Parts: sequence; C-alpha cells; structure tokens
Amino acid sequence: MSEYHIPVLLKESIDGLNLQPNGIYVDVTYGGGGHSRLILERLRGGKLVAFDQDEDALQNLIDDERLIFVNHNFKFIKNFLRFHGIPKVDGILADLGVSSHDFDQADRGFSFRFDGKLDMRMNQSAETDAVKVINEYEVQKLGVMFREYGEIQNWRNLSETISQARTIEKIVTVTQFLNIISRCVPAKVEKKYLAQVFQALRIEVNGEMQALETFLESTLELMNPGGRLVVISYHSLEDRMVKNFMRSGRIDGKSEQDFFGHYHLPLELITRKVIVPGEEETQRNPRARSARLRIAQRTA
Repeated sequence: MSEYHIPVLLKESIDGLNLQPNGIYVDVTYGGGGHSRLILERLRGGKLVAFDQDEDALQNLIDDERLIFVNHNFKFIKNFLRFHGIPKVDGILADLGVSSHDFDQADRGFSFRFDGKLDMRMNQSAETDAVKVINEYEVQKLGVMFREYGEIQNWRNLSETISQARTIEKIVTVTQFLNIISRCVPAKVEKKYLAQVFQALRIEVNGEMQALETFLESTLELMNPGGRLVVISYHSLEDRMVKNFMRSGRIDGKSEQDFFGHYHLPLELITRKVIVPGEEETQRNPRARSARLRIAQRTA
C-alpha cells in the first residue's frame, strides 16, 4: 500500500519554522499529516492548528490533544483562528502542492494518467468541478484560463478545439478530454503540455490563486514578531506571488514607503535564495522536482 502523501522538503521546512517548544503554529495544508507530525514531535506545551479542505485528510488525523484540525480552505485562516481564541501565532507552514493521494485517485480526476470523471475538486462538496468548467465556460474565458494558469502557448487553438467538441457531446471523462485535445498536444513535450493543461483546470476549479492571495495577506496580522512564514510552492505562478509577498508584504511586490521615503517591510527574508530538494529526495519522490521553499520572518 502506497503512502498517502510523501512530505516534500520536510526537514528544511520544519527547521525553517524555528519552532519554540511552547509556541503556537499552523499547518494550513495538512494532507497526510507528515509536516504536522514532525511539528508536534518538536513541541512540548505548544499547540498546532491544521487546515485541510479535503475530507480524505480526516483519515490521517493524529491523536494528539495539542492538535486542532479545521476541515476548511486555508483562506479562512483568520476566521477560524479567531473562532478558536487564537489571536496570534508563532509560525505558519503552507505546502501548496496537491497530495500524492489525490493524484493517484482516478475518481478525483487530477491526473491524466488515469481515466475517470473530470472532477479536480479539493473540496469534494464544492459546486464547480472540471466538467462544469470545460463544458460551460465561454471560449474566451477558457483561453484566458489556459494562458494564465497553464502558461500554454497555443491556448487559442486549445480552447476553440474544446468549444467545438462540446457542441457534439458533453465532455465528462479524462480519456474523452484527452482524445479531444490530442491534436493540440505537441508530440515532443506531450507530458509537460498535459501537466500544464491539467494544472490550469485544477487552479481554476479550486480558485487556488485567489485563495493563496487571501491567505498570504492574512498572515501579517496573525504572526507574532519573529514568527516565521514557510511556503513550499510548485509552479511559477505560486512562487512568484509568494516571492513578491515575502519581499514587500504585498502581492504585487511593490514596497510601501512612509512620508520620509523609508520602506516599510513587514517581513524579513530568511532565505535569500529559494531552497530546492536535493537529488536524493527527487529520486525518491519525483513530484518534489518542482518544489520551491521560501521562508520569511515577521518584523516587529
């Protein structure tokens, strides 16, 4: 039986939190509990709040009274910390990748390796799935999605091909979808291209970029001075947003100046250069190849 999810950059990310034994920490992407488990091992009288909107994560809950689990999207971090009477925390960890478990479940529709329904919902009770996006979005909106979220060069051809095919029959399964777009896929980079297509769909279905923006902006008022923000990203769109935010405290990357021209930087970079997995880890876990770790500390 395969492991639910192999945590990426485990030691590096937990070390980056600079854990204090009695501190309060948040793991906003619980998944299989790998990162949370190591955090709890290093705490003494502290507390850990963990978020995951995927109901499958409930099967991995660690039996520990110091753990508070929240079965919701991490964009609601501020609301739920307030609900649990936690005004400030000492560190926040986000591993933005889709879990190995979700990729390996054919009925979740995250991977082009298996046939199944085009679903891609991380929150399985959400109304919008990939079937709805593919069949109901206007062709222009489809094109923007593939261009912005998949960085696909022939996005016009791809979106028009889908638009024409769905007038004949509704597109429901992964295999059906792959057959329809096959003539758009460059032969030399087939797997990369399909990964970009599925990435764009997944991001759109789950509102990932909007959720990340809301989450990042919430962290500034939630962290104590000296608190650490640790983020593992997996594609350039996420990484760019995280980098901009950590450098400036703003999503757009533009640092604010006061009346005297002094820059106000709410975060101090701990990692000047992005941390990537070593060769041993990428051989053991191929999905780690695209991982990028960045760490920042809340200033006073």
